[in-house]
Amino acid sequence: MIEYVVSSNIDDRVLTRAARTLEGGGLVALPTDTSWSLVCSLRSPAGIKKLRALSGERDERHFTLLCSDISQFGELCSMDNSRFRLIRRLSPGPYVFILKTLLGTEKALDIRRRETGVRIPDHPVPLALIKTLEHPLYSITAKKSMQEGAELIIAAAGEETELPPIPEEDLFEGGWELDGINDVDLVLDDGEERERIFSTILDISGEDVTLIRQGAGLWPV
Repeated sequence: MIEYVVSSNIDDRVLTRAARTLEGGGLVALPTDTSWSLVCSLRSPAGIKKLRALSGERDERHFTLLCSDISQFGELCSMDNSRFRLIRRLSPGPYVFILKTLLGTEKALDIRRRETGVRIPDHPVPLALIKTLEHPLYSITAKKSMQEGAELIIAAAGEETELPPIPEEDLFEGGWELDGINDVDLVLDDGEERERIFSTILDISGEDVTLIRQGAGLWPV
C-alpha cells in the first residue's frame, strides 16, 4: 500500500497509521536523504525478524538505527564527548556512526556484534515517523534484489574492514517501485525521486575513526 505525503506538511493520520503498522510488527518503506530505506520498530521483535529475513544480510553493519535527535544515541550506545562532538558536527546528514551498544540495545536487536550503526537522516519523513513512534527505527537500504522473483544474494559474514558500495542499479528511485517488495506493508512516498546514493559509514567505536564505506558524506572533512 502506498501513502502519498507532502514532506513539508505530513498528515498526522498517515503518521499514526504508519506507527501502528510498525508497532504491529510490520515494515514501512520511506525516503531518506540518501536512498530509500525499509524500517521496522526498534521495539518489535517480529518486525526485526522480518527485516533481517528480507535483507538477507548477516553483517550487522548493513543495519542502522535511525534517530530523530542525538540524545537518542546515548540511550542506545556508549558515547563520550569527543564522539558526541563529531556526530553533532556531521548530523543530520548522510553519515552512519558505528558505536558500541549498550546491553539493552544488544538484547533488543539480538545482534552478534557489540556495535551498531546510528544516524540522523536529513529528511522530514523518517524524522516525523520517529517522533510519532517515540523511539528509533531499525533500517536497511531498500534494494531491487529484495523484490519478489529477484535472486536474493546472501552476504557471508566476515571481518573485513570495509563494506563494498551498493551497486547503483540495485537502488530505487521512485517510491512506487517498492510496492513490489514482499512483507512491506506501507510505502510513504513524497513523490520525489531519490538519488541512487548511499550513506558514508564511519566506525567510531575504537580510538580512531575508521572509514567502513565511502558514500554521500565526505570523509575526511
